[in-house]
Amino acid sequence: MLFNFLLLFFTALIAGGLAYFLPNWQERYFKLVLVFAGSYLFAITVMHILPELFVGTEDARFMGLYILLGFLLQQILELLSSGVEHGHIHHHGHHHGIESGVWTLMIGLFLHAFLEGTLLSHDGMLALHDHSHEGHHHHHHHGSNNLLFGIMLHKGPEAFALVAVLMTALKKRWVLVLLVIFALASPLGMWASSFLYETDLIGRGALNVFYGMVAGGFLHISTTIFFESSPDHRFHLNKVIISMIAFGLAIGFELLA
Repeated sequence: MLFNFLLLFFTALIAGGLAYFLPNWQERYFKLVLVFAGSYLFAITVMHILPELFVGTEDARFMGLYILLGFLLQQILELLSSGVEHGHIHHHGHHHGIESGVWTLMIGLFLHAFLEGTLLSHDGMLALHDHSHEGHHHHHHHGSNNLLFGIMLHKGPEAFALVAVLMTALKKRWVLVLLVIFALASPLGMWASSFLYETDLIGRGALNVFYGMVAGGFLHISTTIFFESSPDHRFHLNKVIISMIAFGLAIGFELLA
């Protein structure tokens, strides 16, 4: 778990650092990276997360409800975060001190990142698979790595967009502080869910609720990226090719593991 904790933390820290130290970055390249990350996230949600969730629950109707609730929750969180989690970069005039809007942005983004971290809880993931045989556990080990990689791909553009927004509103030292706080969100979510499960403070049913809601959030974010990547509804060959590459990689890692 420590290795995954550090991977999640430094992925966000490094990606945010790129926006911090490279002020002259090109937005068109960022959008292509965003399309790749969104496509990969959508693919692993459909190929890995949703099948595992429905197999691991006794009543699929409730799992569908949790997914819908997560979809709606993500819409609420985006009212706070202004859509930074799917690459919205709004430029604001610089103000001295911390804008009140920054706090709502950070709250929405931190909650989103914390919840998605729960999906990587090692013991919680095993709880969804206690019905499985040994060979399936071997496959799930690789599937979890695929999930970790997908979340890391999502964390990178998310942290980059966050820093790009904060740089227009805050002094640089505050940007670094908030970046570190954000980078800790997903690792803390992973650790907290694992700790609560190991100490029997929450059971498999509660984990199912968390996982379903995170899956719903992923569906919202990834589909929003698709729709917003072509706001004029025109055909963009480069974005289609990038999506196909991301789909192919996600499917390959999932099926060949």
